[in-house]
Amino acid sequence: MDTKAVALGMPELRPVSPGLGAPRPGGTETGLLDQFGRVATDMRLSLTDKCNLRCTYCMPEAGLDWLKKDKLLTAAEIVRLVGLGVNRLGVRELRLTGGEPLVRADLVQIIAALRVNHPDLPISLTTNGVGLAKKAQALADAGLTRLNVSMDTIHHDAFLQLTRRPFLDQVKAGIEAAAAAGMKPIKINAVLLRGINDSTAAELLEWSLERGYELRFIEQMPLDADHGWTRDGMITAAEIRALIATDFELTPDPRARDGAPAERFEVRRHGSTELLGTVGIIASVTEPFCADCRRTRITAEGKVMSCLFSRTEVDLLELLRAGDSTNDDDAVTARWQDAMWAKPRAHGMGHPGLGDADFVQPDRSMSAIGG
Repeated sequence: MDTKAVALGMPELRPVSPGLGAPRPGGTETGLLDQFGRVATDMRLSLTDKCNLRCTYCMPEAGLDWLKKDKLLTAAEIVRLVGLGVNRLGVRELRLTGGEPLVRADLVQIIAALRVNHPDLPISLTTNGVGLAKKAQALADAGLTRLNVSMDTIHHDAFLQLTRRPFLDQVKAGIEAAAAAGMKPIKINAVLLRGINDSTAAELLEWSLERGYELRFIEQMPLDADHGWTRDGMITAAEIRALIATDFELTPDPRARDGAPAERFEVRRHGSTELLGTVGIIASVTEPFCADCRRTRITAEGKVMSCLFSRTEVDLLELLRAGDSTNDDDAVTARWQDAMWAKPRAHGMGHPGLGDADFVQPDRSMSAIGG
């Protein structure tokens, strides 16, 4: 039985301007506003497109053509962009992503500089956990708030099949080191693929609950470099709930979702009132939440993507490298705001009035975009 209480869907979005295509309101006081009244306060910033795994739902086995170092945002440019986001545009939360951010040699220094400038800013990191054991304490000391670790299974054979790399023990060790360093909450991100790890969904949840981690299942999204995703092949949120329900009872989390991509559920044993923890499900495809999206994304080469599935990118790097005066900062923030003002109503998949025919998969994979 499907435990979902309410179909979220896509509430009607009405333009805040006299009509779509109207000029953006002037000034920075409106923050990262779009034409449908959504304001982005959650900044996702990619540090690199490189990754040391080859997950089948993201990257080809041979890898990709990586960006050259001079095309990437430098540490100083990252600090400057975050400063503009926080101080001028209302950013209230920062997540550093990739690719795999741990492959950047200056990661600890970047986080330390951000923490000095923004003592109260929540700073999180999305990582695959490879190499995390060696850096967890340094990251915590630098001011990292929390972690999202991608781990789709606790079984070596399935991990190898999914990632094409035998690094599961390293990932587990990294998660343990982060917990020992005091970072919390630690969230585990898992994508289920049919016939590979779907039958062990409840087992992965059990493993996470026993250790105090918050598991989040993510619907496989059409962001693979091989463009092999199909709707029929993906495991839906409804299926995920059914897989978990074999071992656990799920009830909606009473806390407000508040723009979060994951819908949370409280987890209990069948017939028990004891709360074991929570689990989240991110259903970008079948139960989209575009109406309450509060995210702005910047790629590793300094391009704004107003939506994870956007095919339009707006370059900030050229302005960042044109100078460092107040006028240059004004130009950067204005261009950033223009990019978000043009944010589309929705990505197309699963939305009332927008069929799959309206959706076109981005050319870039998740590793190149930054989650």
